[in-house]
Amino acid sequence: MYNFTSGESYGSNARYLRLLAEKYPTIQDVCTEIINYEAILNLPKGTEHFMSDLHGEYEAFFHILNNCSGVIKEKAELLFSDSLSSEEISDLCTLIYYPSDKIRLIKASGRATPEWYLFMLKHLIELSKYLSSKYTRTTVRKAMPEAYAYIMDELLHAQPDEDNNQVRYHNKIIETLIQLDNGDDFIKALAKLIKRLSVDRLHIVGDIFDRGARPDTILDMLMDYHSLDIEWGNHDILWMGAASGSEACVATVVRNSLSYNNMDVLEKGYGISLRPLTIFAEHTYGSIEDLTEASKVAISIILFKLEGHIIKRHPDYNMNKRILLERIDLKNKTVNIDGKDYELNDIPLVTIDPDDPLRLTREEQEVIDGLVAAFRESERLHKHIQFLYDKGGIYKVYNGNLLYHGCIPLDDDGNFNRVALDGRIYWGKLYMDYADHTARIAYVKKDRYALDFMWYLWTGNKSPLCGRVIKTFERMMLKDKETWKEPMDNYYTYYRNEAVCSMILREFGLFEPTSHIINGHTPVKVIKGESPIKGGGKLIIIDGGFCHAYQKTTGIAGYTLIFNSHGLRLKSHHPFKSRESAVSENTDIVSESVRLETINHRVMIGDTDRGRKIKQEIADLTELLNAYRSGIIVPKFK
Repeated sequence: MYNFTSGESYGSNARYLRLLAEKYPTIQDVCTEIINYEAILNLPKGTEHFMSDLHGEYEAFFHILNNCSGVIKEKAELLFSDSLSSEEISDLCTLIYYPSDKIRLIKASGRATPEWYLFMLKHLIELSKYLSSKYTRTTVRKAMPEAYAYIMDELLHAQPDEDNNQVRYHNKIIETLIQLDNGDDFIKALAKLIKRLSVDRLHIVGDIFDRGARPDTILDMLMDYHSLDIEWGNHDILWMGAASGSEACVATVVRNSLSYNNMDVLEKGYGISLRPLTIFAEHTYGSIEDLTEASKVAISIILFKLEGHIIKRHPDYNMNKRILLERIDLKNKTVNIDGKDYELNDIPLVTIDPDDPLRLTREEQEVIDGLVAAFRESERLHKHIQFLYDKGGIYKVYNGNLLYHGCIPLDDDGNFNRVALDGRIYWGKLYMDYADHTARIAYVKKDRYALDFMWYLWTGNKSPLCGRVIKTFERMMLKDKETWKEPMDNYYTYYRNEAVCSMILREFGLFEPTSHIINGHTPVKVIKGESPIKGGGKLIIIDGGFCHAYQKTTGIAGYTLIFNSHGLRLKSHHPFKSRESAVSENTDIVSESVRLETINHRVMIGDTDRGRKIKQEIADLTELLNAYRSGIIVPKFK
């Protein structure tokens, strides 16, 4: 069975094998672990969920997180459709989603009888058994809340016997839990286990921040999640740049918050006061009656000046045309863009020096310095930003799929666009790796070049996170809406081409016919018949308008892509009513499911990234076993 070799063949690997022998000191230890690993390889792969563009919609996201994108209800209906009514299934599911809230409601209505507890606990245990079937017993036990791990392990592995002794034994456990008033906590523990087993891995494909009310609350939820990764979006990188100390990123974050009328996330969420800005705005732009609007104008002018300085520091950005403050004719109230004069809106430009338009006034400098300091000093913000750096990146290759938020910049012919930065040329994967590395340098070292690049990632002409020319100046300052149009990168034309998508996949080392690009960033206009599937099925866009502001454009309220052992399916969600309605009326997010791809053979753990690591572990253990059996390393004997 094994190829025995001489001691010389181990070479430089001998040291590693001796270290491995410390963990597996006996032949039996090695054999047991190989058997365990071989068995794991033949379990079905875990279920992955992909979501993007959450944009601070924390209530809807919390519900999707709780109902596991509708998977829990699907499993409950599959398991109990012959024994429970639809109302009973909905009641059970809501208890799983919001156990504390639902229990309070049941108690207030006088329905919290021992019979109710027995009914719910038995069905929760049955559902837990069903969901645990594709995990090892060790994995399931680790997922259990520690206080109830032993009891849960017993209940989930009950087997009927000839005299039903096991059944009676387990029924007695449940009855005793109820009698000891432990029913509430045990329901909560089972609900948590069910949610944990329903989704093995969560992928957030960018844009947690901006627009919606509380992205900070979403991040709190994600920090408690058992297994996830985050592909940074342009709005995420903007906040990361602000936390790192980029003045332009700070100004943009503040401007966005004022534009979305969402100051709470700054002031209440992160303790960043906007009062110095509002005082400055009230004093400087007193002709604007609305103080929020005055503050928005004040921070916008500061931003345009800061952006001009960045562009001048980096001629390789090729963005000189975006220094529009220098093209303003204050006397005639026009701005010259591409040789044409456009009329400015009636916005007071009182802080612009015609001889030096990009110079910040002393008061403007004080405002931005104070805001930068506030961002740097916010402990909660840095807790969240550190989490984004720890769990996130510009892109991720996972189980044969390529995940990124924005785009891979392409030229007019659909080839990788060459980007000249800091004296070098980057394209494709090399460019994405450079962007990821520079973003980390910005936070760790506060390097000026890297801080400026964070702003470029937000809005740059060839940014892989942006993918378009952002016209903030035109949209605010100009009446002619033709100037508001934001040209998109060639990527958004060529991603319909299967050959181009295959080229991108190959660039990242993916040659499998079942590999896909999973993309966010651009809302899919479902209401107009647009499909989220591009490039002959090679690319899937999962931005379906999770953010309430986009739902009129998309016609739905977000997507979840589900990749399980049977294949891929896309779930489109309807708008979420409210948590209160979910608890009191059992209203769920209605979701439609479309199967995108069915895999001919069931995908097992052996086919995944984890499986490849396990196979390497088996190879190493087999080599250690050979060393033991050939006498190269002496095993311990029990």
